[in-house]
Amino acid sequence: MPEATIKVAEVKALRTQTGKTRFVLVDDSGNEYTTFKEPIARDALAAEGLCARIEYHEQERNGFHNVYLDKVEPIDQPNEPPAGDRHETDEVAWKTAIEAAPWLLGDAPKGGVDADEAFEKLRPFKELVAEDIADDDPEDED
Repeated sequence: MPEATIKVAEVKALRTQTGKTRFVLVDDSGNEYTTFKEPIARDALAAEGLCARIEYHEQERNGFHNVYLDKVEPIDQPNEPPAGDRHETDEVAWKTAIEAAPWLLGDAPKGGVDADEAFEKLRPFKELVAEDIADDDPEDED
């Protein structure tokens, strides 16, 4: 299985025509690696903006060349925000909530969703994500 050391530029969650979620890791060179496995996607999201060691495999399918992500291990450690600085945590939490919006809000009706209603549904999820990020102290893990 090929390995590479890359810088993770972004991770996107895309809904397929069949309703599944396809996660795409994009490195800083524009290469894309796909996975449908949520644990691998979580590792990829944790490595966003960092250097990471990845394992992947390639496959030709229906005339397309696909590169599937099998493993992601961050090499760098994320910069810790100063104590009490929730801006970066909130930004990440909102990004996660927005990506989860189709699952939290359901399919949008014609004309879209009322902004206040969407905010009220997404805010509790965003708060849970922000608390989880803030509570994620690697020194507490044994």
